[in-house]
Amino acid sequence: MRAYDQAVPRAARRSFSDLTEDQLVEAIARLVERPANRALVGIGDDAAAWQPSRSHRSVITTDAFVEDVHFRREHSTLEDAGKRAMGASLSDIAAMGARPVLATVSLGLPIENAQNDALALYRGIIEVADANRCAIAGGDLTRAPVIAIAVTIVGEVRPSNMKTRAGARPTDVVAVTGPLGGARAGDFRAIPKPRIAEGSWLAASRNVHAMMDLSDGLSTDLLRMCVQSKCGAVIERVPFAETVAAAAREAGEKAETYALGAGEDYELLVAVSSGAFKYLAARFRKRFGRALERVGVMREGSGLFLKNGGSEQELAATGWDHFS
Repeated sequence: MRAYDQAVPRAARRSFSDLTEDQLVEAIARLVERPANRALVGIGDDAAAWQPSRSHRSVITTDAFVEDVHFRREHSTLEDAGKRAMGASLSDIAAMGARPVLATVSLGLPIENAQNDALALYRGIIEVADANRCAIAGGDLTRAPVIAIAVTIVGEVRPSNMKTRAGARPTDVVAVTGPLGGARAGDFRAIPKPRIAEGSWLAASRNVHAMMDLSDGLSTDLLRMCVQSKCGAVIERVPFAETVAAAAREAGEKAETYALGAGEDYELLVAVSSGAFKYLAARFRKRFGRALERVGVMREGSGLFLKNGGSEQELAATGWDHFS
């Protein structure tokens, strides 16, 4: 874990904190406590080093989480922001059918109150990392005009189990691991629960052909799966969270339409062989105590459609887009 940007004069750095930058790194290292899984070098050096598994593939993901874009202080504590940032990155690992091994965390912080903010963020980050057996092996600290969190995670998966967005086939059943729309409905403090166990379990089935996580909304993410898999899809129903109905009424929308455009659900979206879906869904319920919810079906062609009674309408991506 490297220290603050060298462009910051040492006197200025000392003025906003009771700790020097090296002492802050040491304080973070004490929060992390246990060494990284299979780590050869961890926090305190120029880079982390670890011993990869010989029998698994390594997968890597990185996510940015920025104040006033992904969270606001009036809606979220910094501990919760740290939890959400780590949870979102872990969800990408789950979507590949992998299990996390280690993470690096980079923080950009305003100079004012940087020490307390960094430790608060790390408390949330560590809670979620520990719950998912993901070791923190290093990172970076720098000054920034607003809080910015960048989490990079390395995971591992058996080569035969790794899933991507590109494997869906026509006639596959499209399903999700839970109801959608809760975060959009106003649960700003909701912490995503990475579906690590569910992703690993689903990935072990040859009847699961494609998988991804729902970070930007069903209408946006399923369309991405369609493009990567060179298929079309039709949505038959949208399972939505309990809080969605009231929020949708207030917004003047149907609950299903509202949930279609919801982001930050972090459930898994899967394409399953049609002949195996009923059996797989029954096993999923027995294993995890909740439904693997059927959403629709993949088909020949391209595009995303919504079934409405006896007709279909083409559906545009209405979920989260950073640049629109």
